[in-house]
Amino acid sequence: MSTVLRFLALLCGGAILLAACETAPVTGRSQIMLVGENEERQMGLQAYRQVLAKEPLSHNAQAIALVEKVGRRIAAAAERPPAEMWRAPNYRWEFKVIEKNEPNAFCLPGGKVAVYTGLLPITRTEAGLATVIGHEVAHALARHGAERMSDQMVASVGTAAVAATLAATVSGRNRTYLPAMMAALGAGATVGFVLPMSRAQESEADRIGLVLMALAGYDPHAAIGVWERMRAASSGRRGQPEWLSTHPADTTRIGDIRGWVNEAMRYYRPRD
Repeated sequence: MSTVLRFLALLCGGAILLAACETAPVTGRSQIMLVGENEERQMGLQAYRQVLAKEPLSHNAQAIALVEKVGRRIAAAAERPPAEMWRAPNYRWEFKVIEKNEPNAFCLPGGKVAVYTGLLPITRTEAGLATVIGHEVAHALARHGAERMSDQMVASVGTAAVAATLAATVSGRNRTYLPAMMAALGAGATVGFVLPMSRAQESEADRIGLVLMALAGYDPHAAIGVWERMRAASSGRRGQPEWLSTHPADTTRIGDIRGWVNEAMRYYRPRD
C-alpha cells in the first residue's frame, strides 16, 4: 500500500471512530460505539431468554417481591435522570430471581434484570440489594456491552494490522520467531487494552450505580458494607492479580466507592 493510501485509510478510520464516539453517564468518559443500540438490545433479549431457559427460577415470594420492589425503584430513577446526566433509556424492564446459590446478578441491554438467590445473604437489606441492581443497571445505561464489543473490534483490527506489518517485514531466520511474536502481540492487546477497559467499566458502573441508588431513595453508604461482605465471602479464593483481572481488586473497589459516596449523596432523598 502506498503512503498516500495509508494516509487516506487512517483518515477514514479516524472519521469512523470520531463518528462512533459517545459519552458515559456521570463520569463523562469518551466511549467508542461501533454497535448500534437496536442490535445491542436484540442481543440482550436473546441472551436473557437463553439464561431463563436453562436456569431455575425462584418460587420464593418474598425474594421475588423484594427484587421487584427494589428493581422498579432503580428503573424509575434510570428513566428520570437529572438534567443532561444521561438519556432516558425507555427500556422494557423485567426482573427475575434465579434459584441458585451464587452471588451474582446481571442487567442485559433493554432492562432485563436477574438476581441469583445466593446474592441475597450478602446484600441483606433493600439498600444493599439496590447497590447491586444499581451497579448492573449502570452497565446497561452506559452501554458497556456494546462498548466492550466495539473495543474488541478495535483491538482485533489493530492487532491484525501490526501482525500484517510484522509478516511483511520479518524475513530470513527471524521468521522462526514469528508465531511467538504474534502470540505476544495478542497477549499485549489483552493485558494492555481489553482488561484495563473492563476494569474501568466496572468502576464506572460502581460510580453510576451509587447515583442511581441515591436517586431511588437508598443511602449510598450501604454500598460500602455490601462490597466489604462480598470481599469476605470470596476471601478463601485465590484470585488473579488486578492487572490480569476483568474487575478491580476488592480493596481498590471499596476505596473508590468511599470516595464517590459524597458525590452520590447530593442526589439522595430518603423515602419512608
